[in-house]
Amino acid sequence: MNTKPVILIGNGGHANVLVNILQMNNIDVIGCVSPKFVEDFPIPYLGTDDFIFKNYMPKETFLINGIGSVGDMGNRKNAYLYYKRYGYTFLSVIHPSVILPVNCTLGEGVQLMAGAVIQPNVSIGENTLINTSASIDHDCQIGAHVHIAPGTVLSGNVCVQDETHIGTSATVIQNIKIGTKCTIGAGSVVVKNISDRTLAIGTPAREVRKK
Repeated sequence: MNTKPVILIGNGGHANVLVNILQMNNIDVIGCVSPKFVEDFPIPYLGTDDFIFKNYMPKETFLINGIGSVGDMGNRKNAYLYYKRYGYTFLSVIHPSVILPVNCTLGEGVQLMAGAVIQPNVSIGENTLINTSASIDHDCQIGAHVHIAPGTVLSGNVCVQDETHIGTSATVIQNIKIGTKCTIGAGSVVVKNISDRTLAIGTPAREVRKK
């Protein structure tokens, strides 16, 4: 059982959803830090980043990354790496409804949201977000700082590399490789490999430009 204080980074929409999951898992969070105060946020506002550094030592504290992603993982990744440089550890957050086999590998700070289905032999890298009702089939390899958006389906043996965003309700057929820092548009159907730093959209998905 965790006895260290837990602090949430961020107080936007994704952070609000995380608070609900943490409450369902009986994880007490002392509050959140953010550049600005948000009225009616469900946990106390503690202040900016300085609050953590002044009051909580890295080995005595757990953090949770409450920064979401809308097509770009940059802000979420940067927040994670910023605190990691100072030695802080991020908790993973898993909704009670998630289906998660025992033979999966989860990196630090992974977040699995409500209704996500993870099949056997899946690997998920650090600080990756698998969002609501996403389906990840067997033997998929998902890198670090990835966002698999709500309703996305990855068939078996799919590889998604670091810092890629796969949009809401996209589908990726089996044995596909999607490169680093890609964006797959919402509702797209990916039937061939996608090269690094590419925006791909449509049914079937086509590469429209480099990022």
